[in-house]
Amino acid sequence: MVVARLLALLYRITPAAVSQGPSGTATRNYLAEDREGGRWFVKAYPPGTDVAEERRALALGEMTRRGGVPVPGVRRTVTGDVIASAGGLSVSVAQYVADAQTAEGGLSGGRWASVGETVGRLHRVLACHPVGPPRPVASRAVCDVARAGRRLEELLARWSAAPPAPEGFAAWCAQTAEQRRAALPEVAARLEKLPATVMTQVVHGDLASPNLLLRGEAVAAVIDFRPPSHRSAAWELGRIVLDPRTVLARPDEWIPGLARAVGAYRAANPRLPAEDLLAVPRVAAGYLACSVYPLSEPLNDPAAVTPALEAYGHARHEAAGVLWERLDEAEEVLRDVLR
Repeated sequence: MVVARLLALLYRITPAAVSQGPSGTATRNYLAEDREGGRWFVKAYPPGTDVAEERRALALGEMTRRGGVPVPGVRRTVTGDVIASAGGLSVSVAQYVADAQTAEGGLSGGRWASVGETVGRLHRVLACHPVGPPRPVASRAVCDVARAGRRLEELLARWSAAPPAPEGFAAWCAQTAEQRRAALPEVAARLEKLPATVMTQVVHGDLASPNLLLRGEAVAAVIDFRPPSHRSAAWELGRIVLDPRTVLARPDEWIPGLARAVGAYRAANPRLPAEDLLAVPRVAAGYLACSVYPLSEPLNDPAAVTPALEAYGHARHEAAGVLWERLDEAEEVLRDVLR
């Protein structure tokens, strides 16, 4: 009822119905239908949210929409704002994307090229963002083995102080953290084959499979941008096209699929150096190997440990092994694409 009143008062939307929408990581989401049959996605931010930063994130999405990326249009308030606040509640409203599914089911068929082209166009548009043009950084800053070592040492010390039960996800997290720490010297040696620098630029910031909506083999929408900041374009491309669930579900398809995605990306964004595109699978594998997520969740946020998170944690760990195992093959295929 509070959301319905806010929509009517500040957005001039008279809702015929408001229902609970898909859950968000840090927001409560709703679906609203107005009396003319229009449908709206309403995101309610929790107390303490940095609303100014959320406005910057919404502006980033609007910029890419103007550049031709499929991003849902943001509905502005009667005063022209992208976020409305009243009675302790802050919300944003965007067009609802109907008949679409997230990319959590993985990529296949024509989706590889569609996603590669969309991410290429996204990065081409965001390369012109006022925050600053693309710039090179040392590859070790993208896959920071030294930082990973410190974080794993800290995590293992916490597990030592509060040992988990001998079975279950927490025990697996503690064991896997130990394995990750022991493997870091080998990871560092493998990452030495990366180019000395990779390009960073303003990117989406959270281009994970829940934030990419697909309709058939086409990209229906890119959602949930983060505030603008510079990160590796190769890292962001690899994060979405080499999602662990895609790699594991399609062991015979992910390498040729990656090649199609990279080829489509390059056609849409020829400014990213070929060396960066060749580095996509190595960066993806290195990033997974250096990550402590979700190994820290049983300690940091036990309530977040759900069966879905447990499955995703296992998938991330297993996919890292698959990427390392077939890395030379993947890079050879990409070399052919990038000649």
